[in-house]
Amino acid sequence: MSIKNVRLEVMQFLEKNIDTFVESYLIPVEKIWQPSDLLPDSESENFIEEVRELREFAKELPYDFWVTLVGDTITEEALPTYESWLMDVEGVNQKEGEAGNGWAKWIRHWTGEENRHGDLLNKYLYLSGRVDMKQVEITTQYLINDGFDPGTDRDPYKNFVFTSFQELATYVSHHRVGKMAKTYGDHRLSKICRLIAGDEMRHHHAYSEFVDRIFEIDPSEMMLAFVDMMKRKITMPANLIRESGGKMGDAFEKFSDSAQRIGVYTAFDYVDIMEKLIQRWHIADINNLTDDAEKARDYLMKLPARMHRVAERMVVEREPQTFKWVRPALIV
Repeated sequence: MSIKNVRLEVMQFLEKNIDTFVESYLIPVEKIWQPSDLLPDSESENFIEEVRELREFAKELPYDFWVTLVGDTITEEALPTYESWLMDVEGVNQKEGEAGNGWAKWIRHWTGEENRHGDLLNKYLYLSGRVDMKQVEITTQYLINDGFDPGTDRDPYKNFVFTSFQELATYVSHHRVGKMAKTYGDHRLSKICRLIAGDEMRHHHAYSEFVDRIFEIDPSEMMLAFVDMMKRKITMPANLIRESGGKMGDAFEKFSDSAQRIGVYTAFDYVDIMEKLIQRWHIADINNLTDDAEKARDYLMKLPARMHRVAERMVVEREPQTFKWVRPALIV
C-alpha cells in the first residue's frame, strides 16, 4: 500500500472520533466569549467615556508593542488562507454527511473560534487611536492575496505537526503581549490577549492529540514527517507580510525584530516549543521504528541543542524601525 493510501486510512480512522475531538477541545457557540463581551458597548450611555479610557491606556504602550500587536492582528485576520489550506489536506472532504467526512466539521468549527481573534483585535486597534487602520487593512489584504505555503503539501502528518507548533507559538505571543499590557495598567487589553491565548492553547492540545494518535498507528511515518518539518523549520504564517508599496515578505524581519526586542516571541521560544513537542509526544520512548525513522529520531533529539546555539548567535536590531501601521508621531 502506498504512503498516501496509508495516510488516508489513518485519517479515516481518526475521523470516527471527530465529534469527541470537537466536544473536548472546542466550545459551543452559545457558551464561548464573543468580541463584544470585551469591548466598549456602543449601545451604552458610557460608550464614549469607555473609549476615552481605552485610548488613555493605549498612549502608554511603547512603539514595538504596537508593531507586535498589529502584526499579530494581521496574522489572525489572514484566516481565510489557513482554512482553505487545511481544507485541502489529504483525507479532508469539504462536504459533510454521506458524501463527505467529519474533518470538514472540525476545520469549520476551529475556524469559527479563530475568527473571533482577528475580529476582536481589529476592533481594539480601531478604537485605540494608535495605528493607521488603512495601512493595517492594506497589509492584511496583501497577506491574504499573497497566500501561504507552510511546506506541508497535502500531507496530514506534516500539517498536524505544523498546527501543533504554530498554535503553541501564537499562545506564547498573545500571552506575553497580555502580560506586557497588564504591566502598563491596560487590564482590558490584558484580558483580551489572555482569552485569545487560552483558545490557542486548547487548539494546540487538539492538534497535538491528533499527532499522538498517529504515532500509535503509524509511528515510523509520523516520526519522519515530524523530523522533516523540524529540518525545514516552521514557516510563520506572517512570513510574507508587507506594507503598502512594499514587496512580498519585506516587513517580516522588521516585525520579528520588534517581537524579539520586547521578548514577546524570540528564537529561544522557537527552540523551546520544539523541545516541548519532543516531550509531549514522548519521542525518546517510541518503539517499532524503521531504520530510517530511528536515524531521523537520533537527528531530532540533537536538534534543539544545535538550534539553541544558533539562537545565541542571532543579532537583533536594537532600535525600533518605523512602520506605516503605527504613526511615527506616536513613538514613545
